[in-house]
Amino acid sequence: MDEYDVIVAGAGVAGSIAAAAAAKGGAKVLLLDRNKMEEPGKKTNWGWVCGDAVAKTHIDLISKELGVSFSEPELNLKVDGVYVISPDMKTRIMFEGEGFSLDRPRFAQKLLEIAIKNGVEFRPEYEVEGPIIEGSRVTGVYGKDDKKKDYRIKSKLVIDALGIASTLRRKLPDNGFVDRNISIDDIEATGRYIMEFEKLEDDEMYYDPRNAIIHLNQDLAPGGYGWVFPKKGNIVNIGVGVENHSLAARNAAMGKKDTLHSLIDEYVKWNRAIRNKGITNEYNNGKGYWSVSVRRQLDSLVYNGYMGAGDSMAMPNPISAGGIGPAMTGGLLAGKTAAEAVSEGDTSMEFTWRYNIRYNEIYGNKTAGLEAFRVYLQSLNNDLINYGISNFLTKEEAVQISYGIIPELTLKSKISKAISGLSNINAFKNLLFTVSTMKRLDALYKKYPKSPKEFSDWRAAVNKEISEVNRRFKKGAA
Repeated sequence: MDEYDVIVAGAGVAGSIAAAAAAKGGAKVLLLDRNKMEEPGKKTNWGWVCGDAVAKTHIDLISKELGVSFSEPELNLKVDGVYVISPDMKTRIMFEGEGFSLDRPRFAQKLLEIAIKNGVEFRPEYEVEGPIIEGSRVTGVYGKDDKKKDYRIKSKLVIDALGIASTLRRKLPDNGFVDRNISIDDIEATGRYIMEFEKLEDDEMYYDPRNAIIHLNQDLAPGGYGWVFPKKGNIVNIGVGVENHSLAARNAAMGKKDTLHSLIDEYVKWNRAIRNKGITNEYNNGKGYWSVSVRRQLDSLVYNGYMGAGDSMAMPNPISAGGIGPAMTGGLLAGKTAAEAVSEGDTSMEFTWRYNIRYNEIYGNKTAGLEAFRVYLQSLNNDLINYGISNFLTKEEAVQISYGIIPELTLKSKISKAISGLSNINAFKNLLFTVSTMKRLDALYKKYPKSPKEFSDWRAAVNKEISEVNRRFKKGAA
């Protein structure tokens, strides 16, 4: 039976970066992926289903930490920012700053190349079916190799980067740290086309060649949003994300039977600035559907002998569902921590707990608050979203929320704008409640447990806050 310092399962964004970082730190690393050598991290037969957008800050972090550079073709197009458009198409608010639209297959190949150059052993077409458990500790993985034969491989640490449906996470022993399952209520269905288009008119509310666009609209994308992310030339990544309860409520209210598939086609036709000229299907990546989590990352990212990063740990942003940046950050920190643990001869959960703390400090501390705001947002109809953006939130406050910064909202300063109707007053009171919850969650995450011993009470307090938000707001109810 082979044995390694670190096994990384899954050669997507998080997995390849985690493997590279661990190997760069001196660990003997094995990277396994079920796909062919030229298709690392491919999610399904549909390809690398993703919005393909990532903030420049995440690219800069990886470039600095791993000593690498990114350019064309993996960075397809530089964009100035990401803008959210209100349902009435009258308000445009920046959600994130400059970043890149990726060539996702080539980005995956680039990350794998970086891992291999750092000394990672890569085995393609290896299916990971579950963890090897000895006592209460993960000591390796098992599955089917490239010849469809059973294998078992041991390691000091396993890093799980298998994605949202991870067989490693779901087959962990019952434990009080890493959740084995992600609730269906915290998952959105997404789909997108990589589409060639004919430009019909100049209207940057519908298509902007320099910026990514997100459309908030409960009719077009109930419980989620539509997106139009530009690529080089007359190509866009265009798609929608929907929440199942919100879609059901929307269909009932409108007397329709729409599905994710029909909503994407409707969204493409709705866009008056561009006309569909066909799917661009290089690497069979032109059309696809996938599920993405929209909750905070799992409360603990580590267990005995086990660490996780990326979608397997529910790392995508709870509002935007953007997962590439968090996966890059999580993969980097997981790999660095694993290498330190191996180097110091201490792979206990007490040692790897520092990964929880580091991820929380760099990115994770804001996600619980964003989850609370997402639940509130999903309870609003289009009229309330329009009214709220125009009256309850200034553009500065909306941008603050998008970055996980909690704005100072007071009833005294804004109540005069909320008196045009009872529903508006209630919606504003609900916003105040949500922001208060965000503040309490922010305070909890500033006191993230310094060791596993403090974790149970802390998690109970976080769950209490999130549960109260979910009880107060019903998706698609307003």
